[in-house]
Amino acid sequence: MVKITKEAALDYHDSGRPGKIEVKPTKAYRTQTDLSLAYSPGVAFPCLEIQENPDDAYRYTDKGNLVAVISNGTAVLGLGDIGALSGKPVMEGKGLLFKIYGGIDVFDIELDEKDPEKFCESVERIAPTFGGINLEDIKAPECFYIEERLKRTLDIPVMHDDQHGTAIISAAGLKNALEVCGKDITKVRVVVNGAGAAAISCTRLYMALGVHKENILMLDSKGVITSEREDLNEQKRIFATDRRDVHTLSDAINGADVFVGLSKGNVLTQDMVRSMASNPVIFALANPVPEISYEDAMAVRPDILMATGRTDYPNQINNVIGFPYIFRGALDVHATAINEEMKMAAVHAIADLAKQPVPDVVNDVYKVNNLHFGRDYFIPKPVDPRLISEVSAAVARAAIESGVARKTIYDWEAYKRSLTILLGQETKLTQKLYATAAAHPQRVVFAEAIHPTMLKAAVQAKAEGICNPVLLGNDEVITKLAQSLDLSLDGIEIVNLRHPCEQERRERYAQLLTKKRQRDGYTLPEANDKMFERNYFGMMMVETGEADAFITGLYTKYSNTIKVAKEVIGIRPEYRNFGTMHIINSSRGPIYISDTLVNANPTTDELVDIARLSATAVRFFNEKPVIAMVSHSNFGSDGSEGTRKVRLAVERMQQEYPELAIDGEIQLGIALNRELRDNQYPFSRLYGKKVNTLVFPNLTSARSSYKMLQALDADVEIIGPIQMGLNKPIHFTDFGSSVRDIVNITAVAVIDAYVGKIKKRINGAEKE
Repeated sequence: MVKITKEAALDYHDSGRPGKIEVKPTKAYRTQTDLSLAYSPGVAFPCLEIQENPDDAYRYTDKGNLVAVISNGTAVLGLGDIGALSGKPVMEGKGLLFKIYGGIDVFDIELDEKDPEKFCESVERIAPTFGGINLEDIKAPECFYIEERLKRTLDIPVMHDDQHGTAIISAAGLKNALEVCGKDITKVRVVVNGAGAAAISCTRLYMALGVHKENILMLDSKGVITSEREDLNEQKRIFATDRRDVHTLSDAINGADVFVGLSKGNVLTQDMVRSMASNPVIFALANPVPEISYEDAMAVRPDILMATGRTDYPNQINNVIGFPYIFRGALDVHATAINEEMKMAAVHAIADLAKQPVPDVVNDVYKVNNLHFGRDYFIPKPVDPRLISEVSAAVARAAIESGVARKTIYDWEAYKRSLTILLGQETKLTQKLYATAAAHPQRVVFAEAIHPTMLKAAVQAKAEGICNPVLLGNDEVITKLAQSLDLSLDGIEIVNLRHPCEQERRERYAQLLTKKRQRDGYTLPEANDKMFERNYFGMMMVETGEADAFITGLYTKYSNTIKVAKEVIGIRPEYRNFGTMHIINSSRGPIYISDTLVNANPTTDELVDIARLSATAVRFFNEKPVIAMVSHSNFGSDGSEGTRKVRLAVERMQQEYPELAIDGEIQLGIALNRELRDNQYPFSRLYGKKVNTLVFPNLTSARSSYKMLQALDADVEIIGPIQMGLNKPIHFTDFGSSVRDIVNITAVAVIDAYVGKIKKRINGAEKE
């Protein structure tokens, strides 16, 4: 874990623009008309609509996506009562987490008011602004009264996250931990060290899950909470035990099954841990120093199932696993409250998610490759991208079923998809690709199945129904790798091309390739040797129709792969060249970039082919191509040789394809700025159109452009390289491709193969 210093923290908050969150416009504002619509006089119309129907505020304003994070600074982290203003950095941080994990806008509000009555009155007066209220860092017992009152008086969700966030996540963890160690929740003995807001809420939720009250011992700073004590508030009295034989933590924990620490660091000793029952569950949640360190606990009881609040140990109890998604689900159905049914739905959704296969992105973040449900993983990781769709949907459904929703969701799968789009995990384009591919799965060969990333991608593509994978490589090596990665190869074919049983196929492929290339100097012995290479063998599987598509590129140099593709598959007869395209999925929509892999310094003829291929590829994705031929000059402003070839290519394309929106040479910035382009160059064939396709003059500029975007903007999704112009679906990957990148390319390859089959049938029918 990186050590956080005071200097580093202050520098983080001080650098650049002060603060961690900002407000950004969501509507057009550049023209006078825009401003007149946004404010006076246009704004009067939605005001009157809302006056007529208050629920229209969810339609015409940000109310349905706006949460107030409100605190009076009386219990800020472990700092205590530091005041409202001093707590503002924490509230801004909470707003940041709401936004990046839930896509929810936040105003942080620091109220300089300790009186619970006046605090509630202030919140009640500003509540119409918001779709939900997140109470934060308010000390007990006042926090209990404040939350209960606001839940009664307001018609929007109110939740004190310090109480319920920890309760929901730890309850999910407890449910799963007891399942792992085979213990009955109705029989376990639970010790809760701490009696503040979080401890009270946690214990209530554990009871709702099935823990019996008589099996719970709770401790505060004075020891075990017993019924004989006279210093108990209303909340503590609920959990007072009638036992007279327990007073200290050492007394309470002897023989206990579960310890939940919500107190302070280093209060649980190794001797206490030794005294617990077999397979003890320890949640040491004091932060940053837990009640006992992970190392000390494991040293004396290796049978422990342990969770902490820290990122550097297994099973982190982190509120961010819950609150963004709970509010997301509540907001999306315009809920009037966050009730017990919604909290319990979140518990079960989080618990169930930990039992599902872990996505590769999570393994990559934690530098592991075999996370699976068990002692070291019974709580989902905070970075798990599935949390928003699973938890939010469960909460929204519970809100509808329990009667607190003002809006109903009918298509739950569509709702889940919208959530992944909201956070940029997927786009409409990738969803469309996946859905189309899954409707027509094809037989896809993965050349480098002994590469962990390629193997994971093949298994994932199979799981998502995109294709029927064929893995090329040594079957024993692939099987061992799959076991080490905890991947199931059920239903997946492995072809060991070097195995003696494949001799007949190698020889047959060699004869076919020799016949095809005999006028290019090929001999049969040479072709036989090539069939021991995965790219030659795999592409021949596609060439002969024994497979539908082929994925390669993680190991092999591009130059070699391109050479093999030309020899085995060949270029479509209507072209002299082939190329590749990358799709940049951004907030402005997809942008198609060519050529990104094949042609280093294309001639005019080659640029014409690349432009033609690009137009065809964009139509493949059901878009109308609007192509800018990019250069460093605009329409003849520079007469150098580099711009001349672009200009000549444009002239030929415009002559041969008069209906196509294509123009250049043009600078990149001008091409993408429609207003500026139209003002300065109204004669352009691009006038009034939004450019969606960029053809670059050379490989360096094309590749640098999309790589720069990829490096600078984490929200940009890159799909590619997508091959254009080969006779059959042979698709390449980049050396640094992720599992998701390869699955994306696989979806494209599947659609490519399916469309090719349809065209072949149509052409065959026309000939008949």
